[in-house]
Amino acid sequence: MNLEQIAKLVGVSRSTVSRVINNDPNVSRATYQKVMEVVNRLNYQPNAAARGLAAGRTRVLGLVIPAGVAALFTDPYFPLLIQGVSSACNAHDHSVMLWLADPEYERRTIRQIMHSGLIDGVIVSSMLLDDPVVQALGEGDLPFLLVGRHPTDSRVSYVDVDNQNGAREAVMHLLRLGRRRVATISGPQTTIVGIDRREGYVAALRARGMNVDRSLMVESDFSEDGGYVAMQQLLPHSPDAVFAASDSLAVGALRAIHDDGRRVPEDIAVVGFDDMPFSVRTDPPLTTVRQPIYRTGAVAAETLIDLTTHPGSPPHRISLPTELVIRSSCGSEMDIKRNQIAIMSS
Repeated sequence: MNLEQIAKLVGVSRSTVSRVINNDPNVSRATYQKVMEVVNRLNYQPNAAARGLAAGRTRVLGLVIPAGVAALFTDPYFPLLIQGVSSACNAHDHSVMLWLADPEYERRTIRQIMHSGLIDGVIVSSMLLDDPVVQALGEGDLPFLLVGRHPTDSRVSYVDVDNQNGAREAVMHLLRLGRRRVATISGPQTTIVGIDRREGYVAALRARGMNVDRSLMVESDFSEDGGYVAMQQLLPHSPDAVFAASDSLAVGALRAIHDDGRRVPEDIAVVGFDDMPFSVRTDPPLTTVRQPIYRTGAVAAETLIDLTTHPGSPPHRISLPTELVIRSSCGSEMDIKRNQIAIMSS
């Protein structure tokens, strides 16, 4: 059922029906009631997309994940982020268009999406360094926001977590436990999050006056298999602890340590980053840095909606805190106390 058909049933013009649907005050009470009687009887619903295009807003946000389609189904981070974005959009009467495409396709089509009029703004998650998608958005007029800070452009809005400080606190915890050969399995150094978490690792070592041993630093992706292979590379260098830049990496590291016949945490302590639901079920339960993934998605959506509602607003730059969650994979606070007593006694 469309406006023309309703107008024919009521015996008025299409424009009159349109004015009634849009609550135009210049319609008589009698005409309003006649039109609404038919609208209610037929359960007519206006075409939201058409109304949005006519009004200059669609109330639809695009969510782009340059990591590619495969990552959506293998990395547990993205489902939580998407849930947060979707929940906030629903609460504000918006919808989400999830961009499921490989990075090369995204590069070819970003300008088509920008100028299609189908979305009000774009959220870009897990940005790569020198990402052409972000570069194209920066050159256009469509509002956009990053999940993760932009490394150089202060004009870009973003929502991030304090990755560097979270990683620093994790490594400092291992050092307080008396570990002296702390390794790291970092995320890709083509991503801001991978760089920030490795910088946090380095900052903790330097804060304790310790040398940065490059043999104890291995770069990987954020997958469990990547963590397994990286840990195999680290084992010949005799680490007594490892900070993994994601919980999936940490699970792979745990598996490699067990397969090598070593014990966690007695021989090698392990700390992850994310606090995914499975981290309490690893063997042993995983010490990790909790980041508010769901909240990050929700805040990103709310912030972008604010930017689309108030064009010309200054950039929004939001950093959410992290929290170290201590479990059995690196020992306990009691181990810290024992270490402090041993130092005082020596």
